Amino acid sequence: MTRAVVLLSGGLDSATTLAVARADGVEPYALSLRYGQRHALELRAAARVAATLGAAEHRVMDLDLRCIGGSALTADIAVPKGRDPAQIADGIPVTYVPARNTIFLSLALAWAETLGTGLIYVGVNALDYSGYPDCRPEFIAAFAAMANLATAAGVSGGQRVEICTPLIALSKAEIIRLGTRLGVDYGLTSSCYDPGPDDRPCGQCDSCLLRAKGFAEAGLADPLLARHGAAR
Repeated sequence: MTRAVVLLSGGLDSATTLAVARADGVEPYALSLRYGQRHALELRAAARVAATLGAAEHRVMDLDLRCIGGSALTADIAVPKGRDPAQIADGIPVTYVPARNTIFLSLALAWAETLGTGLIYVGVNALDYSGYPDCRPEFIAAFAAMANLATAAGVSGGQRVEICTPLIALSKAEIIRLGTRLGVDYGLTSSCYDPGPDDRPCGQCDSCLLRAKGFAEAGLADPLLARHGAAR
């Protein structure tokens, strides 16, 4: 069976991506990063998702991006709350972590090479997203081209790198419907950028609002809200 590294944050999109990889018939190796994010709750969610969806292995790598900062997720900067869809779609938000997907894909690439595979899955999305430049198809294509020049396997011609982005052209509602068909339990996931001390999602950050919009448009209830008792 072909192996693949799947970047797994513990959020809705990455959980769906892991389910897609499994449905594609590959053996998924899940990689999560503890990078100093304020919403480290997502790592517990990643562990639940990896176990439930049958990852062959789940590794959590430590990488402290707080020493770089520059993001509301890694520095003492307030997470935006209560923004409307137009505001969310306007420009790059302060929750963007500088070069995060470049760094994460590089680490996934290194693990993939040691696993003897060139296959990497990542749950980036270019439709219902918060303006992150490293979620665009152009970035993914450029990274794949670079990766095939940067690895021993790529240079020798023994293993081409392929970055699979099964969600990149889907709306959040389409992602939720897809994951539901594939058996994803979204009650195990975590999307909130600024969860409360009881792990309850804030309901007002961009990620929470996009998640709520997706479930509403999919015509489904968010099981995470039921898990926490009620919507905020």
